[in-house]
Amino acid sequence: MSNKVLEMKNIMKIYPNGVVAVEDVTLELEKGEIHALLGENGAGKSTLMKVLFGIESPEQGQIILNGTEITLKSPQEAISKGIGMVHQHFMLVPSLTVAENIVLGVEPKNGIFIDMNKAVELSDNIAKKYNFDIDVTLKVEELPVGIKQKVEILKALYRGADILILDEPTAVLTPQETDELFVQLKKLKEDGHTIIFISHKLDEIKSICDRATIMRNGKSKGTHNVSDISTSEMSRLMVGRDVVLSFDKKPVSLKETVMKVRNLTVLGSTGIKRVDDLSFDLKAGEIFGIAGVEGNGQSHLIEAITGLTKKYLGEIKVFDKDIRNSSIYGIRKLGLAHIPEDRMTLGCAANMNIMDNILSNQYDSPEFSGKLMLKTKKIESRVNGLIKEYLVKCKSYKQNVGMLSGGNIQKVVVAREFSTNPKIIIANQPTRGIDVGAASFIRQRIIEFRDAGCAVILISADLNEVFELSDRLAVMYKGSFAGVFSDVKNLTEEELGKYMLGIKKDDRLEGIMYEQQ
Repeated sequence: MSNKVLEMKNIMKIYPNGVVAVEDVTLELEKGEIHALLGENGAGKSTLMKVLFGIESPEQGQIILNGTEITLKSPQEAISKGIGMVHQHFMLVPSLTVAENIVLGVEPKNGIFIDMNKAVELSDNIAKKYNFDIDVTLKVEELPVGIKQKVEILKALYRGADILILDEPTAVLTPQETDELFVQLKKLKEDGHTIIFISHKLDEIKSICDRATIMRNGKSKGTHNVSDISTSEMSRLMVGRDVVLSFDKKPVSLKETVMKVRNLTVLGSTGIKRVDDLSFDLKAGEIFGIAGVEGNGQSHLIEAITGLTKKYLGEIKVFDKDIRNSSIYGIRKLGLAHIPEDRMTLGCAANMNIMDNILSNQYDSPEFSGKLMLKTKKIESRVNGLIKEYLVKCKSYKQNVGMLSGGNIQKVVVAREFSTNPKIIIANQPTRGIDVGAASFIRQRIIEFRDAGCAVILISADLNEVFELSDRLAVMYKGSFAGVFSDVKNLTEEELGKYMLGIKKDDRLEGIMYEQQ
């Protein structure tokens, strides 16, 4: 007897601009399995899942659920058929409670009014059923990111999801939170749920998944038992070539101090302290990694350093120049490049083309700008060179950035920032949500800049990335450094996770300011 719960047969999706996003792909899911979906950004994973969740309609193909062919024209139809999706960017309402979020849209009623007592009872029951230890009366805005992830899963389960699509579910979790999530996913599997697990973290796929379907350029490269395939083979099938998964770094060669931060306190939009009396030095020739659960002040620290906010106390000096009164343009002219955390909000202008995005910080250069006119041929040559150098997949530089995949948008942002020969690089989540090939390429470039004497501040939720790249590593917790480590090689993820969760804290932060050594 077949154990198949879902078949997507020969799916084809072509967008109006002529891009073939998914070409003749077949995906088969068995009841009670955790099935990985792998591929580079732009490989067609997201499009295939949008078809399964009713967001997109395919040009051809069949979806067969429990032996019956179905048509899905909306997410509501998918949910009604027992298909749920947890998006990478949470879809929760922060000002509402956990219970209110879980029942949102399908609230229990008492007459014409919402029965909030019943909503709390139902939410609490489903949390206990799946061993999710959550106080459903708390507001979502008060919760750590790991609990928010669980609320999203409970939302889908409350709506009757038998098939659960998880898009990068561990992207912002600590090792401890990831381990806890995996325990609960295995429990869901034991209870008969089928889980589609989309991730770029190959070690996690090896840890929790039963089978993996690998996509490249819109086509399937086959389905494999995870126990029978290595991470290097997964990478090769995804990218079409061998990928460097670890890096040989030269010994660190520290040069002059390029940045001094003293007693920095940054206020959020509501006046709450987001960075609390922080001090550190940054030297040329080092990668200074900063880890931490999101929301512990990392973004506010970077906003102050890059000039995006002036709501701070204390002092930031770049090459001995106090930047408090400097514009963003002025700070950049000191030699600072910035890969922002959110590529769509701060990293690019999605409705403008690749050329305008990739050279937006260089148009005033004498190399590209004459007395009256821009030097069009030189600009075109430079842009085409960067597209080739940074492996941006596009039709031409005239294509709008918003039409590219997430990984290729990130390559455009990185190409723009790295092409100015910066002296300081602020890399905030430089490889978030991008495939293993693109991530490897960007990480290698960061190391090359470090070896050439550039100073790098690396903010990343990817602990593998932090460990691989950092020469010195700090953990931020509630706006302060909970620990600073010069010997990154002998630090474990579990130990780092304790600092990230506030379980451990060092009162003395040795080596954070070089002038004290």
